[in-house]
Amino acid sequence: MANIYDTRRYGTMAFLVIAIALVSIFLYISNRIVQDLASQEHERMEIWADATKSIITMDDDDIMGTTPGDIDFLLRIIEGNRTIPVLLTDDRGTILMHRNFELPEPVDSLNPLFISARNSEYLEKKLARLRNTSNVIHIVIAPDECQHLYYEDSRLLRLLNYYPYIQILTMLIFVTVVYYALISTKKAEQNKVWVGLSKETAHQLGTPISSLMAWMELLEATGVDSDTVAEMNKDVQRLSTIASRFGKIGSKPQMECADVNHLVSKAAGYMSSRISRRIKVNVITSDTPLKVNLSDSLFEWVMENLIKNAVDAMDADGSITITIHRERDNACIEVTDTGKGLPRKRFKTIFNPGYTTKKRGWGLGLTLAKRIIEQYHSGKIYVASSEIGVGTTFRIDLPLCDKEEA
Repeated sequence: MANIYDTRRYGTMAFLVIAIALVSIFLYISNRIVQDLASQEHERMEIWADATKSIITMDDDDIMGTTPGDIDFLLRIIEGNRTIPVLLTDDRGTILMHRNFELPEPVDSLNPLFISARNSEYLEKKLARLRNTSNVIHIVIAPDECQHLYYEDSRLLRLLNYYPYIQILTMLIFVTVVYYALISTKKAEQNKVWVGLSKETAHQLGTPISSLMAWMELLEATGVDSDTVAEMNKDVQRLSTIASRFGKIGSKPQMECADVNHLVSKAAGYMSSRISRRIKVNVITSDTPLKVNLSDSLFEWVMENLIKNAVDAMDADGSITITIHRERDNACIEVTDTGKGLPRKRFKTIFNPGYTTKKRGWGLGLTLAKRIIEQYHSGKIYVASSEIGVGTTFRIDLPLCDKEEA
């Protein structure tokens, strides 16, 4: 059963690796598209710069020798740029022309070359930023005269730069929502299975327990040794208690304020007489009563499971020390064994349904213990510490009763 969780962990890791690989491929392809588009825009700007240079450097003879169609073609190239913001300056940094910027003030249609103070300030800031980039083309007008064409990425290119990350974020949100929805559905189904299995077990135990009780009365009436009958009767009563515990799973148990010192000692005493004599169980209670709202039978069940788990961790030889103390507003119970110990990666896995290191067993004891402590008693149960070859310490934290806290 332990391999189920190893497989799940390795499967999760494989899924993450595949997801990261797919995201990397997606980002790489998107980045290539952006680079190709940026390269195309640069080529368009070089063509635009050549057209601008051709018109600026034309003298009268050139104009006379050029057909109207050629001039129209050059003008169409210049006018055709409606997406890429451009600034044309001279060597002194004076802005000669601008296109496709979202200016703070509208341009005067009667005087398009006029730049207002606000627009000038806006364009100067753009120019200062563009000078620190590689988006510039130098246009040589004459040996001692040069103009400079600065351009920004088009709005489409800027959006494409952000698009992959927006899409990945959307995918992550979607996957997270689906994941938690599936987990919630799975937990709801597990709860139904737990409740159904527990109540059915209690129901199935009811008939043979009633029959055993009748047989106990018959044995006593036939003169069987009273001590023997008494011991057998204890075990029959024990079966009845176990059936009652299973029947309470899924239903809100009756909670009472009781001293955990007494209940822990009671559970330890019961288990001590039913385990190997080479395993010693020591209980160190607190100096004062520690009262907690709990269900007697369910809490004893948890303690018996922890003690049994500690016994299974040892080769029929060792010791179990149960310490009870107060820490702030909690009653703390620590169960320490001298068994094989656990690796740190198993600290949480050991509470999973079906996890077991034994050849026999369903691996449900610690899972039920966790559900009882956390769901019914509003407490915590966890592996406090463990060392391979030395032993393990399980810890339970339970909130004290209101009157005890006061």
